[in-house]
Amino acid sequence: MTGIAILGLGEAGRLYARGLRKAGAEVRGYDPHHELGDPDVRQFPVLADALAGVEVVMSLVGGGAAASVARDALPLMPATAVYADLNTASPEVKQEIASLAASQGVLMADVAVLAPVVRGGHRTELLASGTGAGTVAERLAAFAVPIAVFDGAAGEAARLRLLRSVFMKGLAALIIEGAGAARVLGAEEWLRDQMARELGPDGPGLVDRLVDGTYRHAVRREHEVRDALAVVEASGEPADMTRATLAWFARIVADQQR
Repeated sequence: MTGIAILGLGEAGRLYARGLRKAGAEVRGYDPHHELGDPDVRQFPVLADALAGVEVVMSLVGGGAAASVARDALPLMPATAVYADLNTASPEVKQEIASLAASQGVLMADVAVLAPVVRGGHRTELLASGTGAGTVAERLAAFAVPIAVFDGAAGEAARLRLLRSVFMKGLAALIIEGAGAARVLGAEEWLRDQMARELGPDGPGLVDRLVDGTYRHAVRREHEVRDALAVVEASGEPADMTRATLAWFARIVADQQR
């Protein structure tokens, strides 16, 4: 049985821990801030104990804590294990973690999550790059975890994930802006229906998820759009739309903090 340690038992970590356990993996959890409370997934109070003997370590702690958690975990990992960082973070953060892993002789995979985990659970589509990308894809294949391997260094999967965010977060901002103007005219329901029709069979649900998710996770997504803007600017291409998206997210965050 493949041993998998999940670092971070927030919303996404919980779903991965429970889903992988049901799929047949031996799952260990570690999070000093959240209590999983699942009899099928053992949660360890000591990081070293959670990592002992595992083959895969999956970090789901959030981009702000990704590097510090990796710094703590990597020296404690078995030499044959692979470290998979699934946090939404900048390419530079992923590269820092890859350097830390290399200094410990550990394979590291920069894993980009390409859809909301609340929707797909442990079967959410992933993209991986880095020295450990092929290894983590191979070891998780038995548990129906869909991982596409991108032939590139750590940071490249994160970069592509952020370019995807240019579209997804930009689409959310467009919907919010259009719906707000239509609301003033008493036509919000009509316009949202028009938008939904253009987005295919799941259009109404997608519109709702984009709007609701933007407001629920505004602070985290503002940071994500800032990182996406840096990627677009570094490409040398115009970044007008991404700057406008960032303005919307910054406005929402400011309104929520008043």
